[in-house]
Amino acid sequence: MSERAVAAKATSAGLRSWRRAIQVAGAAVLGQWSLYGVLRCPFIVPYVSCQNCPVITCHGRFFSMFWGFWLLLPLSVLLVGRAFCGWACPGGLAVQLLGKVAPLGRRYGGKLAGAANWGKYLAVAACLYVYYALNQPRADVPIRVGAFFESVALTFEHADNLWLVRTAVVLGMLALGLVVSAAWCRFACPTGGLLEAVKGVALLKVFKTGACTGCGKCDKVCALSTRPEEANCTNCGDCVHVCPAGAIGFGRKPGQAGQAD
Repeated sequence: MSERAVAAKATSAGLRSWRRAIQVAGAAVLGQWSLYGVLRCPFIVPYVSCQNCPVITCHGRFFSMFWGFWLLLPLSVLLVGRAFCGWACPGGLAVQLLGKVAPLGRRYGGKLAGAANWGKYLAVAACLYVYYALNQPRADVPIRVGAFFESVALTFEHADNLWLVRTAVVLGMLALGLVVSAAWCRFACPTGGLLEAVKGVALLKVFKTGACTGCGKCDKVCALSTRPEEANCTNCGDCVHVCPAGAIGFGRKPGQAGQAD
């Protein structure tokens, strides 16, 4: 094994250890907020109107009351691009686990799969339309009965059609992840779409050099079935050690670092 390969393997192992720890912490801190956002939030666009939400059992107010979470997220983009999706998002962790049994990856479907990548940008546009044009409607009655799943059942029973359609799309895309790897993160997540659109400004990233031979080994180990710097790369670092040409690294891309200096 070459010296470069040994260094890449050590870097990847370190990244994986840190990533797993941060994912577990993210699930512990943000996991309840994610469940409430999908299954109980009375607003069509969840996570952004927590200060006006009557569901007092959701701890989303803690993160959004002073917009602290939504201020930290763009700062993370400046530093590490779309890494939030692959390192800290509870939904991203769930999608990654579901993807382990999904038989179809990014290469399936050719142009159809490529076109589906635009779905997350359409989701961003839909959220902006609902929030600004429709004035972020409250579309269900958040009845509380104590037990979470009993409350969820009542929420579905009393929700408006718009809320039901929104929730069916989200749950349907998550379920699709059992067949098509990471379908929600790649094709439908509005937060992922927004981060994807601006991730190019990141100072640090998983990158590939001109030594890349296009063998596709990185694509096979990636939870989102992609390659460094391509669409849906979340800088997870899982692919750093698998490249036989040693063409994948993490940090400042050599050419970019030189230009900055």
